[in-house]
Amino acid sequence: MGIDPGLTRCGMGVVDGMVGRPLTLVDVNVLRTSSGLPVPERLVTIEKGIDAWLDEYRPDAVAVERVFARSDVSTVMGTAQASGIAMVCAARRGLPIALHTPSEVKAAVSGNGRADKAQVGAMVTRILRLDAPPKPADAADALALAITHIWRGGAQSRIDAALAAAGASTGSIPGRVRR
Repeated sequence: MGIDPGLTRCGMGVVDGMVGRPLTLVDVNVLRTSSGLPVPERLVTIEKGIDAWLDEYRPDAVAVERVFARSDVSTVMGTAQASGIAMVCAARRGLPIALHTPSEVKAAVSGNGRADKAQVGAMVTRILRLDAPPKPADAADALALAITHIWRGGAQSRIDAALAAAGASTGSIPGRVRR
């Protein structure tokens, strides 16, 4: 499950598949909250929506867009708060959580870490064999996160497991790679 966190619009997308096989759209949606509501109420709405999706779709993992600094502090704060809610919802269920930067996601789905929203939407449409790009962009971004995690997350998990096994067998420091 991919989550594109936001306080006003929080994209959620579920994709089924594995590396080397065609991926399939399971569902996509955008949770919306009104900017006229107090932030705590908006966060509760996001939490309930994410919880409902996690209960319904029971994903194997959750990929959340890593919050990065922008010029507008209020936007960063809302995104970070929504991101935290998404991570808590997944962690409460013991699900693996991955954070992917926007440029990682863009590079994974389009081959260009600086792709624009239209390019990402077009590639999500092509990868999932959809009739039209998911709207709004938050929906396409959530699907792009799920796709990225399927394609990159599995490989990263195998690398992490191999490093952990190598560290355990050689007594070296975990996470340290010998050359």
